[in-house]
Parts: sequence; C-alpha cells; structure tokens
Amino acid sequence: MSPYEAFEAAVSAAGGQTKFGRMIGVSQQRVWNWLNQHKVLPADYVLAAEAGTGISRHLLRPDIYPLAVQAA
Repeated sequence: MSPYEAFEAAVSAAGGQTKFGRMIGVSQQRVWNWLNQHKVLPADYVLAAEAGTGISRHLLRPDIYPLAVQAA
C-alpha cells in the first residue's frame, strides 16, 4: 500500500473527508485538496490520523516513520 492509498484508507475509516478533517483539526476542503492533488498526509497530522483511524503511521508516512529492522 502506498502512502497515498493509506491516506485514502484513513479518510474512509474515519467516515469521510468531513469527519477525518474534524478528527485531525483541518477543514474538509483541505482534506479534499490533499486527496485531489494526490498528496500524502502532512507530517503534522499523521499521529492524530493513526490514533483516530488505526491506520499505521508506518503506512501513512514511511519516509518519516520507517519500520524498524531487527538485526539477525
């Protein structure tokens, strides 16, 4: 799953753009704009999105929250 697909899944899990926006503290229009421009969720909102939707920060922004690799 790409970060954009994870973002779409988080919006869906929240119940739509309006509910997602309320959950992370932005307007529905801002959420629509990010989605329409195929952007990833901005870093400032990743933890709130994860807490509210259960979509992992590692999926939403792997560039910021990479999965830890254990040494063998």
